[in-house]
Amino acid sequence: MSWFAIYTRARHEKKVYDKLIEKDIESFLPLTKQLRQWKDRRKWVEVPLFNSYIFLNIELKNKIYALQTDGVVRLVSFGGEPARIPDWEIDQLKRVIENTDTLKSEQYLKIGDYVEVKNGPLAGIRGYLREIRGEWRVAILVNGVHQSASFVVDQVNVEKIHEEAKQANLAGSISR
Repeated sequence: MSWFAIYTRARHEKKVYDKLIEKDIESFLPLTKQLRQWKDRRKWVEVPLFNSYIFLNIELKNKIYALQTDGVVRLVSFGGEPARIPDWEIDQLKRVIENTDTLKSEQYLKIGDYVEVKNGPLAGIRGYLREIRGEWRVAILVNGVHQSASFVVDQVNVEKIHEEAKQANLAGSISR
């Protein structure tokens, strides 16, 4: 048996997890506590650490039993092969979940991603992630009229932009 990840419908992680447990499928849904604000109250709620992901410990030949669960979209695969997750990674994640209240998921940014500065004096600036400096700093390469400039901004102020926004931004700069 090996650990795999499944991708669920949006905001169905807890329901899918409960159904998998009912089917006697060993599953792991890492949850973290977040303070949520409504108009009339504040409340601590448990939310998935990784939106739309649940981990399963199954034999690959039995994957169809898990995939037939209502709310499951697909088995996470890379290059057509189901992505196996080592036991030690799941064990580490379980230990971290059990022993900290300050855990939160972070964006996965890599060099070449199209990003936008979300906060601070440079809010709204878009460009390509050029390098990652230190633990909390990123440098962004901004391409304009075949010229480049780079600057450093705190990583917490940078957010990856989806492909559609990138195409719209590029189309807008060409028509100017």
